[in-house]
Amino acid sequence: MLGPEQPAEVSQPAVDRMVADALAAFAAAGSSAELKAARLAHTGEKSPLALANRAIGTLPGTERKEAGQRLGLARAAVQQRLADREGELSAAELAEQLVAERIDVTLPVEIAPQGAPHPITALIDLMGDVFIAMGWEIAEGPQAEGEWLNFDALNLGPDHPARGTSDTLFVAPIDHHMVLRTHTSPVQVRTMLDREPPIYVVCPGKVYRADEFDATHVPVFHQIEGLCIDKGISLAHLKGTLDHLAKAMFGDDIETRMRPHYFPFTEPSAEVDLQCFVCHGASVGNPDAPCRTCKSQGWIEWGGCGVVNPRVLLSCGIDPEVYSGFAFGMGIERTLMFRNNAADMRDMVEGDVRFSRSLKGMAR
Repeated sequence: MLGPEQPAEVSQPAVDRMVADALAAFAAAGSSAELKAARLAHTGEKSPLALANRAIGTLPGTERKEAGQRLGLARAAVQQRLADREGELSAAELAEQLVAERIDVTLPVEIAPQGAPHPITALIDLMGDVFIAMGWEIAEGPQAEGEWLNFDALNLGPDHPARGTSDTLFVAPIDHHMVLRTHTSPVQVRTMLDREPPIYVVCPGKVYRADEFDATHVPVFHQIEGLCIDKGISLAHLKGTLDHLAKAMFGDDIETRMRPHYFPFTEPSAEVDLQCFVCHGASVGNPDAPCRTCKSQGWIEWGGCGVVNPRVLLSCGIDPEVYSGFAFGMGIERTLMFRNNAADMRDMVEGDVRFSRSLKGMAR
């Protein structure tokens, strides 16, 4: 490289030497990065050929033409060799990349990821099918519900603890008396207000509670509730319906029992228990064979039920002297945990398709 005070050499031997140095540098470059460095050194603004080209203006007029032709040919030869070398390196690097990234096309491949219906959705459909086969109907309603429909029509008075903000999620402002429904029972109320008996409906859907988010509780979950209103309906019809549903969900060998309980909207009321499907009651009073599933009690709580309270019938315009009925309800997530041995309810809401795939077909 020439200094600022040093005149550039434009003689034929000097130009030939510049060309030879450039071609040697291009040939020695083993990668595109190295070739870029050689290009800047031999064709850039401060390269020997560029400085020699600028020095033509200092020559006498008789020598300028010859020097210009000489440098023009030299620079063209250098540019041509540079382009050739760029093509060679690009082809070599592409070949190396293809070898490194080659794919064995003979291996089996999944063209598209396999999905699966969410187990909650599949189980709701299955439980609905059980009742449709018996001639019942599916009823749905809004998730933001009036406080009267969610509580008052169901005989839950103004002082009932379930109506507090610690249990119920109110839609602001509170004085508008709108809540996120805490059960699907308002759908039953809407049905009784809109239809004349007989009524046979099941009401699956999403419900909301001010609950903690842990392995057995989530603030948003699903329920399925059933309502039967007709003449001559008794507790025996309720027991037969629940037994049929339990066998459809858990198998023909499942047993159920009803324990007295209290619900404002049914009278009499009961809790429905399933016989433990792990120990089948063998762990009761047997410390040598404890059961973690039922805690050695032999039974597992499934849901609530009862004969529809006459006050509820009256609030919906149905004469309790003529009609009677029963209602029941249970959690879909709880049923899924029993059916498929799902240990953590949070898995059902995190949206991981692997969870849905692991239960694919099990809800049917």
